[in-house]
This record gives sequence, structure tokens and C-alpha cells, in this order.
Amino acid sequence: MGVSSRLMLIAAAVTMVGVMGIARVVKPDPRGYGTHEQLGLPPCSFRMLTGVACPSCGMTTSFAYVARGELRRAASTNLAGCLLALGTVALAPWCLTSAAAGRALGVRSPDRVVLAAVAVFFALMVANWVVRYLFLGGQG
Repeated sequence: MGVSSRLMLIAAAVTMVGVMGIARVVKPDPRGYGTHEQLGLPPCSFRMLTGVACPSCGMTTSFAYVARGELRRAASTNLAGCLLALGTVALAPWCLTSAAAGRALGVRSPDRVVLAAVAVFFALMVANWVVRYLFLGGQG
């Protein structure tokens, strides 16, 4: 593994720690969505236009709950967001130890693992959204 790959792993770990730090600072919105507005971001346009939660609605709120150790609330807010936050917590130390070791620890093909993880995440996010739309009327 080259120096640039090691630096990218370190940058990724620092970014993930920063994201979880921000998640710890923001207060989870009791509605289950809208926490991102505390960061100066606008309300969800999809929800405003349709009245239905978008697939990523509640993701920041879910991260905020994970950062507080409230996993049940995180999962009920947005299951994909909860799993992504837990993955972020697990992946940061892996990035640092892999950078220190000079190789991707425990992974034969990092590119394939990343591609599979992204595909699974998006599939889960959409499936979670469909279930919420069909059974909860787009709320939550």
C-alpha cells in the first residue's frame, strides 16, 4: 500500500470521527427527522413537496441517536442510518490500523467490499423507505 492510500485511509478515519462528533453535538429531533436543520441545512424538499418522508429522512437523527448509544431509537428512526452510523464507528479504527499496517486488514479485495457495502446500504435504505411508505403512510 502506497503513501497516498495510507493518507486516504487516515483522512477517511478522521472524517468518520468528525461525523460522529457532529452527531454527538446535535440534538436528535423528536419528530424523527429534521436534525440536519441544526447544521444550517434546509428541510427535506421531498417531504415538503410530497408530504412523504424521503429514503434518507431521519438519517442524521439516527446518527445522533447512535452517537448517544440509543440504538433502538436510532434503528426505529432510520434503520439504514443506524447501520451506516454503526459501520462508521467500526470502520474508523479499521482505517487507522490498516494505514499503520500498510495493507487492508482482513480484506482481500477492498474495492469489492466497498461496492458490496454501498449496494447493500442503498438497497436497505430503499427497502426501509418502501416499508415506511406502505405501512406508515410515509411518516417516521
